[in-house]
Amino acid sequence: MATHNWIDLAQDADTGIETLRAHFEGHAYDPHWHDSYLIGVTEQGVQQFNCRRARHNSVPGQVFLVEPGELHDGDAPTADGFTYHMLYLDPQWLTREVSAVFEEAPVNSQLSFARTLTDDPRLAVATSHAFRTLHSGELRIVRQRAMDQLLERLTGQLHWRRRYGEDPRLPWVAHKAREYLHAHLHHDVGMDELALACAVDRFRLSRAFKSAFGLPPHAYLVQLRLARARHLLAKGELPADVAITLGFADQSHLGRWFVRAYGLTPAAYRKRCTNLPDR
Repeated sequence: MATHNWIDLAQDADTGIETLRAHFEGHAYDPHWHDSYLIGVTEQGVQQFNCRRARHNSVPGQVFLVEPGELHDGDAPTADGFTYHMLYLDPQWLTREVSAVFEEAPVNSQLSFARTLTDDPRLAVATSHAFRTLHSGELRIVRQRAMDQLLERLTGQLHWRRRYGEDPRLPWVAHKAREYLHAHLHHDVGMDELALACAVDRFRLSRAFKSAFGLPPHAYLVQLRLARARHLLAKGELPADVAITLGFADQSHLGRWFVRAYGLTPAAYRKRCTNLPDR
């Protein structure tokens, strides 16, 4: 990571919510996705990113909203770069917390953001306040009140939608391949094996998968492993052990992918989530 780029990350002990403040100049991170809901505010500069098959430019005061599994990247199109702060909200936590506001969720549905970028100033204020209270470790009652205020504003951006897994617009072969990758996350899966499991040739499988999910199968598998690596590292597991568990060649191999996606090393991420030194 370039010396002019920086990341300040913390994790709330009560909720597990991660808070991050960062600055990037030039290329920030490669296309990747998270298994959390992301809500953040651009503080300075222009934050350019691709998401939902469209390019967005977030400027100071705007709120950006990214769902679990949504592919996105990050770049600074101007010389001064961009600075932002953000919260990672666990899907189960968010669904539970908004249940008092929404009616019971329809069958096979999940919460979805109405848009990727919004100019709602009250949501921006609520997001920034929640970030500050969690990131600085304020009293529990202060943190909880700040999150309640954020949820009150956030519900205006939420609605229920059908889960991606049941989306009839996506081809069956893409669903089948994704299910296989999730089931064999820790294995050294080859394209021949995946194509055989889906009963199609490799080329048809690759075209269908990338059209459906925005990434070829091998890149999607890497993203699955990186998402799992975040969980294991946040629990205190060592980067070398995580690399072996998830099928990376070694710790360096995991580290290269991790930095490209998240902007910091596995060891740094583990330390900031757990305060444990790397061994």
